[in-house]
Amino acid sequence: MQVGFVGLGNVGGQLAGSLLRNGMDLMVRDIDEGLMASFAGKGAKTAVSAKALAQACDVIITCLPSPAICAQVMEADDGVIAGMKAGVIWLEMSTTDEAEVRRIADEVEARGGVAVDCPVSGGCHRAGTGNISIFAGCERVAFDRVLPILTTMGRRIIHTGPLGSASKLKVVTNYLCSVHLIALSEALTASKVMGLDMNVTYEAIKASSGNSFVHETESQVILNGSRDISFTMDLVTKDVGLFDQVAKRHGLPLELAPLVVDIFKDGQSRYGDREFSPNIIRRLEEACDVKVLGQGFPAQMKDDEKEERGYEVQIPLRMDY
Repeated sequence: MQVGFVGLGNVGGQLAGSLLRNGMDLMVRDIDEGLMASFAGKGAKTAVSAKALAQACDVIITCLPSPAICAQVMEADDGVIAGMKAGVIWLEMSTTDEAEVRRIADEVEARGGVAVDCPVSGGCHRAGTGNISIFAGCERVAFDRVLPILTTMGRRIIHTGPLGSASKLKVVTNYLCSVHLIALSEALTASKVMGLDMNVTYEAIKASSGNSFVHETESQVILNGSRDISFTMDLVTKDVGLFDQVAKRHGLPLELAPLVVDIFKDGQSRYGDREFSPNIIRRLEEACDVKVLGQGFPAQMKDDEKEERGYEVQIPLRMDY
């Protein structure tokens, strides 16, 4: 089975690396020739276009920065859909809008293909070791077909329901992550201003009811000073904006989500679109004339879990099928 992967960025490159490391017959495509050359050096095939990749592959995976870029890659004259053959499976692993996934899925299905939205969650450091979590939205029959591929890239695989459900849950989780990051920025800065030791503060939060996955990971790179989590402010604004859009389509009068978007837009205007998202704390550091730093924290997160074959997470008492 020939697997094609389009998009070798921070997350996509790690996921594609897991496929290659675990023996998949892999073909890659990216606008960055250097990234493709790197994969070619490790044994992957390369494609001159997304269309050429689609013509050669049985499974096509896209992992791209935005819905607009995904639409361009899929629908261009030399894009994926133009080269797609009947029976192909399209796995959309980007964080995207569920309505856009379903729109493009109609075109894929018109070509005789099968569409699955399967975004990832857990951080780039876990994507690189094959221990990231993956959501998959599709019919059960399709999920069973793609599960062997998903378990090669991720540890915990959740069938979220029909097409689009995974993308909805992904923006929910990214929204929560963003809220936690802003709250931690305030909490850590307040602790610094109050004269608390930042290493003690980190461990106290970790041991308390205030703990979160975001604290255990992003607080470390904040306290190191690198603020490098391989995720940028423009992507946070995009993701929280997607959550806000989904909520509005369902008539939900959200209060925090628009505020989070405004905070990160302010961060973008101050520090640039591609500034690392944990550096949102800099707004508070500057306002309080402090630097929120600890001792001995890593500059980047590393996954200490041993890589293991992934598995489907069984959901007790689920009622959707």
